[in-house]
Amino acid sequence: MKTLKNEFLLQPIPHQAEPNWSQVSRIPIHESDEPLVPLSLAPDFIKIFPVYKRLGIPGAVTDCFIREGVYRRLLAVARSLPDSYNLVILDGWRPWRVQQHLFDSLYETLHHQHPDANEAQLVTMTREFVSIASRDPRAPSPHLTGGAVDVTLCDADGLMLNMGTRFDEVSPASHTDYFEQFDDGSAEQIARDRRRLLFNAMARQGFTNLPSEWWHYDFGDQLWASYTGATQALYGPTEFSL
Repeated sequence: MKTLKNEFLLQPIPHQAEPNWSQVSRIPIHESDEPLVPLSLAPDFIKIFPVYKRLGIPGAVTDCFIREGVYRRLLAVARSLPDSYNLVILDGWRPWRVQQHLFDSLYETLHHQHPDANEAQLVTMTREFVSIASRDPRAPSPHLTGGAVDVTLCDADGLMLNMGTRFDEVSPASHTDYFEQFDDGSAEQIARDRRRLLFNAMARQGFTNLPSEWWHYDFGDQLWASYTGATQALYGPTEFSL
């Protein structure tokens, strides 16, 4: 182990309520003006895999960009992990076009699966896993701020670890604390403990987690402010420029 102890890393993940998006969107934003920075410049103990570009999503970027403050905190997370683990960044700042594509794609999938659901029901189901695409400076989508980041773990050889579900899997098992119902010695314990490791390492550096997605963490955006009780967010919508 590095500096952290097993006891801390494996603390159970507490249950959290889903966000109240109407309240989240009313939190004021005091823009910090931190720049977006590319994670490809990070030391080699942090890995990047820009998943939406690899999947061919229209408009997806070739790197993972995040705010400078988020960058430094992710480096601290990566340094705190046991030697056999590395942090993998799957997505950070997300162009509006990509956010809209992801929302529309999941909405249509759910519409096909639930043909009797009305629009409000479909929007609610979609927002469990993809936020509405918004460039509103008062209520932007988390990933449009550069404060939201999707992460997972890999082993020392760079192979991504099984976290219990696939990234972006629309399933109850994707909820961060889903495997807390399983005891030591169960087949699910490995996924449970890996999620605990990721959650506790991220939380120690000030990140908050979206309860429906084990991979999604925030710092500085309105969702982070909602879960921490901060009176204002630090990051509004931003664009990447050289």
